[in-house]
Amino acid sequence: QVQLVESGGGSVQAGGSLSLSCAASGVPVSSNNMAWFRQAPGKGREGVAGISRGGRPVYADSVKGRFTVSRDNAKNTLFLQMNSLSPEDTAMYYCAAGQLWQFTLLVSDYRYWGPGTQVAVSS
Repeated sequence: QVQLVESGGGSVQAGGSLSLSCAASGVPVSSNNMAWFRQAPGKGREGVAGISRGGRPVYADSVKGRFTVSRDNAKNTLFLQMNSLSPEDTAMYYCAAGQLWQFTLLVSDYRYWGPGTQVAVSS
């Protein structure tokens, strides 16, 4: 019943931008902690950016100043604006929803996950 579907991934040159969207159904983005994670080949899944139920954003140090996380409560959609992309940003990007009181970018704190959208940044 709960479904998260990412979109907006693709290939872009270094320095370019991409906008990711996460369409949520069965889980309101306004009352859940929402976050973006990414996983590169051979590496673990890492938190990128999130926004709490209260609307507080948090970012990994590696993306601060470049990425912006936001949500549209009316559309029940989570967004990630990615600017100044570099090859190090290449990964599968996942949308996640959490229902715990704590707000973190830890994988274990999120119950629902989308299938992911691929982002590839070339040199």
